[in-house]
Amino acid sequence: MELEVEGLTVVPPEVHGFPMPRFDEMVRLLLEYAEKMVGCRFTLENGPEARLEFPPGAMPLSEGGGPPNQFLIQQLARHARVFRDLAINPVALALMRHMIGERAARFSSHNSFMKWQGDYGYGPGLGLHADQTAVPLPWGRTALTANTNWCLTDYTLDGGALAYVPGSHRSGSRPTQPEATRRAVPVEAPKGSVIVFHGATWHGAFPRKISGMRISVANYYRHAMITSQEDIQGSFPRELADDCDDPATFKTLAGFADVFPYQRQHEILPVVAKS
Repeated sequence: MELEVEGLTVVPPEVHGFPMPRFDEMVRLLLEYAEKMVGCRFTLENGPEARLEFPPGAMPLSEGGGPPNQFLIQQLARHARVFRDLAINPVALALMRHMIGERAARFSSHNSFMKWQGDYGYGPGLGLHADQTAVPLPWGRTALTANTNWCLTDYTLDGGALAYVPGSHRSGSRPTQPEATRRAVPVEAPKGSVIVFHGATWHGAFPRKISGMRISVANYYRHAMITSQEDIQGSFPRELADDCDDPATFKTLAGFADVFPYQRQHEILPVVAKS
C-alpha cells in the first residue's frame, strides 16, 4: 500500500499492525486516569458523569465559550507500557523518520485528548494552527515536527473529528482566516487508525455533536535540533525505557545519548605536550 505522507494521511490498522485489543486496553487506562485526575467517572457512552468547570483563572486548552468538553492527559509513556510500545510502532516511526530524517527523529511528547459532547471545542475557527509555522529554506521539505494521532475511538464529523486544510503544509505560514476554516475538511477514520501529518499542516478539530467520547493518543515527534515539549531526555525514568518492545529504539528517540543540551564540558580539550 502506497501512502502519501507529505501533508496528512490515514494509516489503517491492517497496515500499522498494532494489535486491536491494545486499543481497548488504552481506552480503559485513560478512562481510569481521567477519573483519578478530574474526580468523577468517565464513560465512553456519556463522557463525564458530573458537571465540570474550569478552575478560576485557568487558561483552558480550547478557545470557544461554555463549559469544558475536552482536556489533555500528558506524559503517557510514563504511565503504562502499552503507550511506550505505541510510541515506537515501526510503521508510524518509519513515516516520522521519512518526514523528519532517519537519524534525526526524536520524541517531543506523548499525550491523550479526552473529548466529549459540547459546543465549547475550539470555537468558530476550529482551533486551526500549525505545529511549526515556517519552513526555513535550509530545511527544505524536512519537517521540524510531525504528529501521529492514534484513533482510540471512531473519528467522524459529528463525533468531533480532526480538521485539516489540504496542502497547507506548503504555505510556510500560520492559518489565514476565514479562508482556512472554509477549506478545512474532517479526517474521518475508524478506531485503530493512525493519522500522520507534517508539522506545518494546518489542523484543529470540529465540535463533537453526539453523545459519548472521542479519545486519541497524540505522539508528537521532533527534529533533534528542536526543543521537545516534554522533558523526556532529562527526566524520563531510564528503567521504563527498558520496559517496551524495543528499548534501543525508545532510548534513541528519547535522546538519552544526545550531547545537546549539554550539562557538562563534552568537547575534547587539548593537553600540554610532554616534550
